[in-house]
Amino acid sequence: MRMLLQDRVAIVTGSGGGLGRTHALFLARHGAKVVVNDLAQEAADGVVAEIIAAGGEALAIAASVTDTAGVTAMVAKVMDRWGRIDILVNNAGILRDKSFAKMSIDDFRLVVDVHLMGAAICAKAVWEIMREQRYGRIVMTTSSSGLYGNFGQANYGAAKMALVGLMQTLAIEGEKYNIRVNCLAPTAATQMTHDVLSGESLRLLDPALVSPALLPLVGGEAPNRAILCAGAGHFARSYVTLTEGYYVGADRDAGEQVIAHWGAVSERAGEIVPAYGFTQAERELASAGMTEPVMAETH
Repeated sequence: MRMLLQDRVAIVTGSGGGLGRTHALFLARHGAKVVVNDLAQEAADGVVAEIIAAGGEALAIAASVTDTAGVTAMVAKVMDRWGRIDILVNNAGILRDKSFAKMSIDDFRLVVDVHLMGAAICAKAVWEIMREQRYGRIVMTTSSSGLYGNFGQANYGAAKMALVGLMQTLAIEGEKYNIRVNCLAPTAATQMTHDVLSGESLRLLDPALVSPALLPLVGGEAPNRAILCAGAGHFARSYVTLTEGYYVGADRDAGEQVIAHWGAVSERAGEIVPAYGFTQAERELASAGMTEPVMAETH
């Protein structure tokens, strides 16, 4: 095995068990020095022991990703130990599944706090370090539940799609500093999914079959703004696209025109993956006859 991550320092949140554990073990096998973060110190220590027994280097740090002070202290410990942070895998998460009618706002907020705010807090804690060293690889863990929806997961789906939006902007802002930000959408048999999947599915969806997806996302030649789906040894890309659309203009019956031309509005032939958010505005204004730049000059 080539050690493609030799001497890189990686933080994996929620890695005391499940998918996070297999992520940590996988990165360590490829030469990374791994920070095993988990709420439970004992769980984190156990994964570190596995890595060390296999000849790797690792550090266990117990902290909640929603605790800004705790995350800041974790990053400081890593910098004291190894002097750099190259990779952040935002893996920590929880489920509070119920239909929206039965879901409490507290459960909605809790899931968003852990998945979205936890990822933002961790990314913010390493951002300046990565900018200064002009190297960084950040992976957000999204989900098909966010990309496409799933019954009973309004909170989880909302948080997971929000992570795609966070990835899109951080990837743009970090590009000139060689910080590349991507999303992983895993399907894995973990404690979180044990009551959802069948026995045979649980066997085939071994979390260890997802972790190889990290290698293209955190290596030196990593893409930027990719959404990589992985499960059962299968890998695919998901895209957020924009159709060519149909120009109606400012007619009083514009709403009715949209209904009448819904097929043209929705036609996927010629759709694109926008390079940035204002692509939509540029296309809309161009169709209205505007030839000047959309964005005002800023100083």
